[in-house]
Amino acid sequence: MTEKKAAPAREPAITRFLHVVEWLGNALPHPVTLFALFAAGVVVLSGILGYFDVAVVDPRPEGAKGRADNGLIEVVSLMNAEGLRRIVLNLVRNFVEFAPLGTVLVALLGVGVAERSGWLTALIRGMVLNAPPSLVTVIVVLAGVLSNTASEMGYVVLVPLAAVVFYSLGRHPLAGLAAAFAGVSGGYSANLLIGTVDPLLSGITEEAARLVDPTYTVDVSANWYFMVASTFLITAIGSLISLKIVEPSLGPYEGTPEGLDEDEESHRMDPLAAREKQGLKNTLWATLIFAGVLIALVYPENGILRNQETGAVAGSPFLKGIVAIIFVYFLMVGVVYGRTVGTINNDRDVINAMAHAMSTLGLYIALVFFAAQFVKFFGWTNLGSITAVAGATFLEGIGLTGPGVFFLFILVCAFINLMLGSASAQWAVTAPIFVPMLMLIGYAPEVIQAAYRIGDSSTNIITPMMSYFGLIMAFVARYQPKAGVGTLIAMMLPYSVAFIVFWSSFFFLWTFVLGLPVGPSSPTYYSPAG
Repeated sequence: MTEKKAAPAREPAITRFLHVVEWLGNALPHPVTLFALFAAGVVVLSGILGYFDVAVVDPRPEGAKGRADNGLIEVVSLMNAEGLRRIVLNLVRNFVEFAPLGTVLVALLGVGVAERSGWLTALIRGMVLNAPPSLVTVIVVLAGVLSNTASEMGYVVLVPLAAVVFYSLGRHPLAGLAAAFAGVSGGYSANLLIGTVDPLLSGITEEAARLVDPTYTVDVSANWYFMVASTFLITAIGSLISLKIVEPSLGPYEGTPEGLDEDEESHRMDPLAAREKQGLKNTLWATLIFAGVLIALVYPENGILRNQETGAVAGSPFLKGIVAIIFVYFLMVGVVYGRTVGTINNDRDVINAMAHAMSTLGLYIALVFFAAQFVKFFGWTNLGSITAVAGATFLEGIGLTGPGVFFLFILVCAFINLMLGSASAQWAVTAPIFVPMLMLIGYAPEVIQAAYRIGDSSTNIITPMMSYFGLIMAFVARYQPKAGVGTLIAMMLPYSVAFIVFWSSFFFLWTFVLGLPVGPSSPTYYSPAG
């Protein structure tokens, strides 16, 4: 009598869902190809809709800038001789005038020097390795959030370091890895400082906002207040999830690390050398001097970096030129640290560090070229404005115009992020639709951007489409060779759910209950009348 084989166990619904998400994500073309297709699709769609004279009533009042005399927003076709001439004449201009491009490049020039000098690595090691054992988890998550100033540092340095630290303390190394990953990627948009992601997102938001208001500007510091507060929220949530859920579920680590580079790992665990400590002390003094100079330029009523027309900080060169300040600061600490430890000896080393930073942006620049065309085409054709008006009309029709609309918006962004992992790519696609739509029902672009960042960040840690997901899987395999994608996703899912729930609630409380601005001179509401 032959024995019947047991039927394979049915996968849980969440696992099957994530398999579908992974399949859909893998089925998508490369983001660069995706934007090229989007741009071409806009041209074709404009021709079709223009042929049928599609139009909507312009909700802006008479006399508003950009409003047509007939009061309609009509589709402008690019599939004709005039459209072709416009594309050919403006292809280069669209690229070089794309708002995020210059700001990201300038900011990264300074951050690149700080990173190449070893300052960022030493700072992270100093925070984690010198932390009291009882606070290691908290410090790891906090260090992860702060590492977002230069995002690669967190993935490449902190995540493996945290695993080694936990292993050395007799704790499960994957618990340390999960805590660091949650801070670096789950808290991607939170920080105490303005990082490279801020100019990237604010530039895209500004381009989208100008579909409704051609003169609207979005400062790089638009979300700074909320993101500073979010740093402590994410640290608290990430630490509690690690200590109460993830680490207990993993249990004691009984395996033996495989494939570890012992020299590399022991080097990671080395305490800071005397020269490195001196370098950090010198950069602390440099930071205090830098802060003193900024205060002298901004604090007085007649300060050089205040708004010369109003005397206020709002709309001042200090806030509008924050990217220049980021560049100077990171350049300064990089040079000070590098000179102290010997990684930077002359101007050539500084230039090489800048060049190396620029060399890492090849893919980003290629992406920006096509993203810029897509955004501009979307604006030229009025498809963005028409979609926004139609969407706003729909929301008003179903009565969904209150602050609760942001919970839905955050969930939509979180879902899209599962299949399109790049923050810039996702926002470049969604901003031209959602920013004008929510502006038309009364919300400011700065607030919309802050809500987007919550949705985008919260699901970074559970999507295989995130660019560093494969790297994290490699780190996991060092300690658990049989682990698969499901292992990592299951481990990170509690963080993702907690971040969405509590971060969204915090956003609602901060913005609509307490009435606090999300950043300096950032309004909460927008009136289409201007």
